[in-house]
Amino acid sequence: MSDGTDNEDLRDEALEARMRDVVRQVTVRSIAARVSVRPGVGSYTDAPPLLLCNGIGISLEALQPLVDHLHPDRGVIRFDVPGIGGSALPPTPYPIAALASWVTALMAKLGHRRFDVLGLSWGGGLAQQLAVQSPRKVRRVVLVATGTGCLMVPASPRVLRIMSTPRRHRDPAYARAVAPEIYGGSMRTDPGQGAALLHGATRSGPKRGYYYQLAAMAGWTSLPFLGLLRQPTLVMGGDDDPIIPAANPRMQAALIPRARLHLYRGGHLGILTEADQLAPVIDAFLDETTDDRGTA
Repeated sequence: MSDGTDNEDLRDEALEARMRDVVRQVTVRSIAARVSVRPGVGSYTDAPPLLLCNGIGISLEALQPLVDHLHPDRGVIRFDVPGIGGSALPPTPYPIAALASWVTALMAKLGHRRFDVLGLSWGGGLAQQLAVQSPRKVRRVVLVATGTGCLMVPASPRVLRIMSTPRRHRDPAYARAVAPEIYGGSMRTDPGQGAALLHGATRSGPKRGYYYQLAAMAGWTSLPFLGLLRQPTLVMGGDDDPIIPAANPRMQAALIPRARLHLYRGGHLGILTEADQLAPVIDAFLDETTDDRGTA
């Protein structure tokens, strides 16, 4: 039996990693973006950092549970999408291809010509676009609780109606009320988790930012180009995800040539609520010794 020393060591490592994390403003193409950078150390000093692309309407703080459980030496970069959290609202909505171009420019400005990318929910669409649009810059891809855009197995009409507005990001009581229905998984028995994730330390930004994110995906689908992705790809999804039914990650894994599927017991935000179980899966995938051509 453990005497608790291992858990204390993990907490110490997570605390040290947080102390390396620096949040700052970076202006890219006239848009001031709020960015969190945790540089890699040790064996990860020269490794490609992991870029995290967040879900719709929430700022970079929402991803903290995942960051805390990733390897503490891994370099991690988070950002607020323009119009969300502490990033400036763009003059007009970015289509997803333009936003992907903006993100690669952001990474270049931070000094990274090559990186891994993880996309959660809405951010998974951005990650797919980044992978096909910048194949020489994106090394590996992790898609979590995400779909293929307008052509996918849809959520129920009621779930889609709830997702169509930012109300859950602005009303903690409403977030608690709808969390079981839209997030599933452990939210069904502990809906307060949903309110805590959306309202604990996150910053939603102006309402227009949320609608700009919705507009970015209007008419977009990754189905025509999934077969063109050449990066090793880990597709993750929950078996109780009302927003992204499990048929979607199964379809993505089948269509992406170098993909593998990891279905877990949980809901839409399982990567955050069960980060202690799922972060090691991501670390193991990113640390594999196969190169970009798939050779050992």
